[in-house]
Amino acid sequence: MKIFTTVFMLASLMTPLTAQWAQYHTPAIPRTPNGKANLVAPAPRTAAGKPDLSGLWEVVADVEGRTTADIKSADVQPWAQALIQQRAENFGRDNPHYKCLPQGPIYTTAGGFKRLIQTPAMMVILNDDLTYRQIFTDGRALEGDPNPSWMGYSVGHWEGDTLVVESNGFNNRTWLMGYRPHTESLRITERFRRPDFGHLDVAVTFQDPEAYNRAWTVPIHSIFAADTELIESVCNEFTDNGQEHWIGKASDAQTKAVAVAPEVLAKYVGVYKGIYLRNAEVVEVTLSDGKLFVAINGGEKRVVFPQSETNFAGTGFGYRFIRDDRGVATRVVETRVSGDYEYERQK
Repeated sequence: MKIFTTVFMLASLMTPLTAQWAQYHTPAIPRTPNGKANLVAPAPRTAAGKPDLSGLWEVVADVEGRTTADIKSADVQPWAQALIQQRAENFGRDNPHYKCLPQGPIYTTAGGFKRLIQTPAMMVILNDDLTYRQIFTDGRALEGDPNPSWMGYSVGHWEGDTLVVESNGFNNRTWLMGYRPHTESLRITERFRRPDFGHLDVAVTFQDPEAYNRAWTVPIHSIFAADTELIESVCNEFTDNGQEHWIGKASDAQTKAVAVAPEVLAKYVGVYKGIYLRNAEVVEVTLSDGKLFVAINGGEKRVVFPQSETNFAGTGFGYRFIRDDRGVATRVVETRVSGDYEYERQK
């Protein structure tokens, strides 16, 4: 489990504080009688009659599972699948994000806070790691021969009350979710909708014919963040982030696996629910051919290998089952880069 200790250290240097401007109250927004933001009030509109998407937004759903679940191995071209397996084996230690480089196209589905600033000719998206996106809505066409960059090129147009954003021109140095690569042919389409004051829905479609055999779409849901402000999250702010000590491989979990009887594993099968950071998370545990599998929020089922009768590893996360006096699991503790999260068994 040495890999986790180092990842904890690295992640802790990139985690923002949870509040900023604690006594600040966002002006000129609809509120309920108890003073809270009225999230179901009508969405504001611009002078041109279009929904105004401006505001500070927090992604409320864990998108990781949906991002990777909708694209299957058969949809990935062989060279890309081989690269995914290579990256998974070393826990993605070469991810440019761990080197504090921009994440590029993954900002479209990333969690956390984003500030949107909408003007008649442009929408700007500010991220907490001090990167930004410019989405031009002045009628220009998407760049036909872009100079590849970290954040790419984006243009938008309105289809009714939906802002449709097309992006291209990403360099191939960034990763998609689940260790997935992309080429400079990647094209992204986002469809922004603000159905009421407090909710922003975005459908993000990825298409890269040089790496994948089909496109896939990720739904993103955000809530208006009132009475707070965006706070910076600076990566690698300290001189030693511990990455030079990053050791271990994903296959170590299988190599060091111990034998656990199927009847014991069967007592861990179930659905567990809890809170990961600020979002609800569902961990589903299944048993097949004598192996235990874990799926997060309906995502891909991934095998975990027993390191002891109650401790399992193999996905990059660790799982420890807490049992009652009959040996039946009542809770599971998931070890992530940001800490331990305990989930109660639902069934």
